[in-house]
Amino acid sequence: MTRTEILAAPVQWPRQPRRRLPKGVIGIIPAVLFLLLFFIAPLIDNTINSLQTAQGWSAGNYVRLLTDQYFLSVIFRTLWVSLIATVICVLIGYPVAYHLVRHSGAMATVLIFLLVAPLMTSILMRTYGWQVLLARGGMVNTVLLGIGLIDKPLRVIQSPISVMIGIVHILVPYMVISIAAVLQGVDRRLEEAASILGAGPVRSFINVTLPLSLPGVITGSIIVFMMANGSFLTMLLLGNNSVVTLPVLIYQQFTLVGDAKFSAAMGNILLVLALMCLFLQLRLVRGKGGIQ
Repeated sequence: MTRTEILAAPVQWPRQPRRRLPKGVIGIIPAVLFLLLFFIAPLIDNTINSLQTAQGWSAGNYVRLLTDQYFLSVIFRTLWVSLIATVICVLIGYPVAYHLVRHSGAMATVLIFLLVAPLMTSILMRTYGWQVLLARGGMVNTVLLGIGLIDKPLRVIQSPISVMIGIVHILVPYMVISIAAVLQGVDRRLEEAASILGAGPVRSFINVTLPLSLPGVITGSIIVFMMANGSFLTMLLLGNNSVVTLPVLIYQQFTLVGDAKFSAAMGNILLVLALMCLFLQLRLVRGKGGIQ
């Protein structure tokens, strides 16, 4: 090819390879869009509403919420009720989970079904069921009167006791599942080694089984605590304003008072409490070696 032909020939630039998104990124796009549309956008709108007051844009709703004695007492009551419910769920859930993993045998499937079955029922239906059972003429009072333990019907319904019963009944399966999942992975040879070294059943449980199952206890406690923080129907229907927590107060402010902006601020405070619980769970589980 002569020099003239070379100069006259069209220049062909090398094609750049078409950039494609990694397959993993493409797969998460629907989930990201869903979160942006139904989670992030409502949070942004809720935050904008919470910063609006009669005087304009300010943090007045948060200042009022965190300085007023009544609202502070409601926040602390919410945390206190959640803490008590968590402790009760641990005391009930750990023995159930231990029996389910170590001693249920062929009955394990039946016990798991009985444990999971309530989760398939609406919380509203279970709450109304407790209203029927705990009413003055309900089965609980009828049985206690029949066996002579009480002289007149107990007023259990619409009290803090009925609220706690309803919350624990709803949340204890989550505690059992969390603990049982960790107990299932505990190597029984460690307990056998402790027995060989002279440790009795109680000491072997305290020094070996319990520490190894603590990640499940922590996870279950955080789940129960967060769900108790946000419990609304149980508080409202079984308590009838006898236990006013933050979710109940949000309902009252939004529907009765009509202060949507102040309700938005309370909702964000509740969200911050949930995020703090998640952060605490991550730190505690990492500290126990559950997450590397």
